[in-house]
Order: sequence, then structure tokens, then C-alpha cells
Amino acid sequence: MKRGALGSPQSSHFSSETSSSADSAPLNTPKPSLSKVSLAPPSPLKDKSFAPEVSMLVSMSDTFGGVDEDEEEAGGERVHQVTSESIVYPAVQIVKSGSHAQRYPVWVTEAVAPLAEFIEDVDPQEQFADLQEIAEGESGSVYAARVVCPPTAIGLPAGTSHVAIKSIPVPPSSSSPGSVKIQDLAHEMRLLKEVRHEHVLTMDAIYVDLVDDSVWIRMEHMERSLADVIGLVSEGLSLQERMIARFASDVLMALEYLQKQHIAHRDVRSDNLLLNANGIVKLADFSNAIRVSRNAPMCTGVVGVIYWQAPEMRAGSYNALKVDVWSLGATVWELAQTEPPFADVQDSRQIGSQWPPLRHPELYSKGFHEFLKLCSRPSSSRPNPNELLNTPFIRNACGRPVNIQLLSQCRAIEEHVMQRESAADS
Repeated sequence: MKRGALGSPQSSHFSSETSSSADSAPLNTPKPSLSKVSLAPPSPLKDKSFAPEVSMLVSMSDTFGGVDEDEEEAGGERVHQVTSESIVYPAVQIVKSGSHAQRYPVWVTEAVAPLAEFIEDVDPQEQFADLQEIAEGESGSVYAARVVCPPTAIGLPAGTSHVAIKSIPVPPSSSSPGSVKIQDLAHEMRLLKEVRHEHVLTMDAIYVDLVDDSVWIRMEHMERSLADVIGLVSEGLSLQERMIARFASDVLMALEYLQKQHIAHRDVRSDNLLLNANGIVKLADFSNAIRVSRNAPMCTGVVGVIYWQAPEMRAGSYNALKVDVWSLGATVWELAQTEPPFADVQDSRQIGSQWPPLRHPELYSKGFHEFLKLCSRPSSSRPNPNELLNTPFIRNACGRPVNIQLLSQCRAIEEHVMQRESAADS
């Protein structure tokens, strides 16, 4: 995944909150093609250097997975990879046909066959409109899309105005490189089929778009990633210790749930931790995740990004269910320092098994320092997520409204920076 996040332009058009009836009314225009849709203009923040490699607003990350990996895992199974008021919606009939051959061309049917059990047999362009690109990655682009059918008819909460849609081109043949992404997506869908948790971002539905011959993956639309938040610190945003504790608490609850399912994420970092409009952090991108057995949690395979990577992953076989806690600790370190541990190290062999000291340790509480020490313990003595939830640092977390206020501050700062950049260019 490229460094960056599924960010969100500051306009309320991209909010997951209820839109006005004018915004939500169905369009009477021809169905848009993804290749012809009017996308949001490139953000002037896109090329600005905030934190290392962070891109703002129009993000370059592939937050929802799809990274190609060739590794084989021992002892584990690879998981490849977010108020409508009195509005009269067009009639939409949701049909699960069980056979897609009657509707799709033969080559499309064959190409998406691994996903057959998950595909909603409807035209997605009758349900979503006004697609605007908000993220771009190696396996496809992610769009903010307006819901133009009754949300509850497609399994969305009442009042949902926007969703995120990831578009992956349908491969022309089973031997083309794109077919691997379809296989990976099917594998992830099967293994995460029963995963439902407030702090885990899952794929809600799969569609086939015959206009552009692409697979659409529907997810909750998120406001921004923690990487985006970190990128605004240089512009005056303040990240307090209690805010960091709230972020960490949300992630720990996600990890606690996943470990009960014997799933290790193995790529916990700020890019993959997304905030929604309610200030809730969700863990995203399971392209490097694996499911292990209760009695055999050991696996091999170096995945993820080295700055957040548990040191035992580079030393051979390791306990998959222990590495995510280390990665969370590295993310907490990053939130305090605005860059990941060892970001200035040129030779990866110089990355040690302990994080560098904080630049201003006196600014943080004893509980904060103790939390980092616990996360960086050797695998055999590293605490589980449920144990870390009871630490003083986590118990002192701020309330949820503080996160919502933080999102408002992010939007205000972004608007100010855009105005400044625009003035400088004029």
C-alpha cells in the first residue's frame, strides 16, 4: 500500500452524515461511466510534504487492500484482501439470482466466478451516483459515492447518504495478472465473512459494473486515516496524549475481537486506521492478514511495512497473534512523534528491537511510557490486547466527542491551507 490514506475532502458533500434533500434526490442524468465521471479537482495539498510520504485529501493510498504478495504462510491461512427525508426513490429490486451467466457476458462470468457467491446481482449504477475519486492504489481506485436508492434496501443504515466504492478492473482472462486480485478478494471475503465489529472496516457488498467492466466493493465511507491526521500536525493541529489513548483503545478492541477469531492483521499502522464521522477508529486493509489455529499460531513470512513491523517477523517463525500489539505500539510512537520509528534509518539492518527514545519524553505521562514498554516486550511476554485495555494510559483516554471535534479542526486547517496555496498560485 502506498503511504497515505483514504482521506476526505473537507466539503460536507463527502460526509457520511445526512445530506439535504436536494443533494440526495435521484439524478435524471445518464449513468456515469467511471472513466468519464467528473472527479474532484486535485487537491493543492496532494504534493505538500507534511509527514513522511503523506498525501492529503486526494490520497494515493490503497487503503482497502489488493497489494500483490507472493509469500507462502506456514501454519496459517492468508487473508487477502470502511437522513434521507421524504424523498421518492426509484424502485430498486434486489435479486440474488444464484447464477450470473444470464446477465453477464461469458468472459465476465468466468472472470468473476471466484466471487459468485458474494456478488449482488443488480446494476450498481442504479444505486450509487456522483462518484468522486478519493484514493488511488495499485489494484484500483476508491470513490466516494452518493446513495440514490433507499439505504435500507441494500443493507445500509437509514439516513446513509454516501459510501465508499473501490473499483477493480475485471481481468480479461483467468491467466491475466488481474485475476490474482479477484482470487485474493474472494479469499478475503470468505475468511472475513462472519467478521462484524464496530472497530473493523469490512467489505459490505460486491457488484459487477458492466459499463466499465469492473468489480465494485462497497464499504463505509470514512473521513480520513490517522496518517492524514498526523500530516496536519505541522500545520498547527494538536494531538494530545488522551486523544492518542482513544485511538489506541479503539484499535485494541478491534484486535481483541480479531484474536478471538484467530485472525492476525499483520499490517497495523496509521495508514490502515481510519476515522469515521462519529470519531470511531476502524482497522482496515486485511490484505496481509492470516487466520491461525488456536493451538498453532506460529507462521512465517515478512509482511507489512518495516517501521511498524515486529522484530520477530524478520527472524523466522513467529506467533502471528503477537505482532499486532507491537505494531500498535509503533503507531502510538508515531502519533507522538509525527513519524514512524526508525523513519530516518537508511539501512534496514540498523532497525533494532527497541524503539528510539522520544524527542521530548517529559511531555508524556508515566502511563504513556509504560504502554510503549509493554508493546515492545519480546513476543513471549508481550501482553494481549485485553490486558492492554486495562492499563492506566488507555483508561485515561478522552471521550468520543473529542475525536469529532478533532475532525472539525482537521477540515478547518485543510481549508485554510488550500486558501493559502490558492493565494500563492494566483
